[in-house]
Amino acid sequence: MRPMHFDLFYELSVPPFMQRRETAVYAETLDELALAEELGFRTAWLVEHHFMPGYSHSTAPDMFLAAASQRTRRLRLGNAIFPLPYHHPVRVAERVATLDVLSQGRAEFGFGRGFSPVEYATFGVSMADSRSYTEEAMDIVRRSFDGAPLSFAGRHFQFENLEILPKVVQQPHPPLWTAAVSPDSFEMAARLGIGVLVGPFKPWFMIREDIRHYRAAWQRYHGDAPAGAGQNPRVAMTLGVYCHESAKTARERAREPFEWFYGQLLNQTRPVLENLYESYEYYRKMGKFRGLLNKTVNLTLLDTLGMAAVGDPKHCIKRIEALKKAGVDHVLCAFGAGAMPTEAVRDTMQLFADTVMPAINGDGR
Repeated sequence: MRPMHFDLFYELSVPPFMQRRETAVYAETLDELALAEELGFRTAWLVEHHFMPGYSHSTAPDMFLAAASQRTRRLRLGNAIFPLPYHHPVRVAERVATLDVLSQGRAEFGFGRGFSPVEYATFGVSMADSRSYTEEAMDIVRRSFDGAPLSFAGRHFQFENLEILPKVVQQPHPPLWTAAVSPDSFEMAARLGIGVLVGPFKPWFMIREDIRHYRAAWQRYHGDAPAGAGQNPRVAMTLGVYCHESAKTARERAREPFEWFYGQLLNQTRPVLENLYESYEYYRKMGKFRGLLNKTVNLTLLDTLGMAAVGDPKHCIKRIEALKKAGVDHVLCAFGAGAMPTEAVRDTMQLFADTVMPAINGDGR
């Protein structure tokens, strides 16, 4: 079994109850990434969201990751995700390549459709066109990595003989990932031969089935051979984490920030869960499950459903061992659910690195 990679996940939240300024969130997060590199974490992932005050102030993650590239030397830097319908794919290709150059080959490229009706309306894109737009955009970005002049004639984009600059450092290109929520998105990822980024949208028992589906589909499309240079099937799952020597203390300290974070997540996804948007039918089906969380967003339920890992090292090890056994390759740790003071986040990162990571992977972490 391959070793598990331990990553970090950030929304750059600014919870009102913490009374912490945006400037402090940005500065403290950069400090946490420097510490993460020292502790042996592999990748830092940042989302892109817009118009979500409190919950997410990460509107330009590639700029933040560019700053992080100058504070670190080994930590890999990932977009989770570029919502392609909001951007011209040539600009995305240029920005990914710029990050790859600045980081000397540490960029990871995650893409997806996004899910916010407000974002779609603001950026002038129809949600009904999201799939076709994303597939065309992804094709363009992927082909841009070849370095040759690029031409394209599609439904949404047309251009001829463009020289995309700068060129990516990694060969053949940065690792590719896609956000995966519906079974169709896992199928698409397997067909394209790229990794899946699984967010905190669904309970573990549903994700476990999605992983089975993804790996079976990969086998159908590619057999035992990886699809492209080094692009093996890869599953990365976001998990809210707070680890403390005392399980009781962990639960007491994590209750308010975790319940706030997941409550905010529910509020942000509610429009697409409760209303039927073309090409987002699966979200409507998930809305039936969300009715349960809507009434009882509490830490006990989140832990029971496998959407968070809060407790002592023994509890966290047990939870993550189950993920590894089911085929999760990367755990994207949202330490403190992005809603705890940086001192608490740094302490739990240290404890996690000292106890959980060696228990899962041995001394190699």
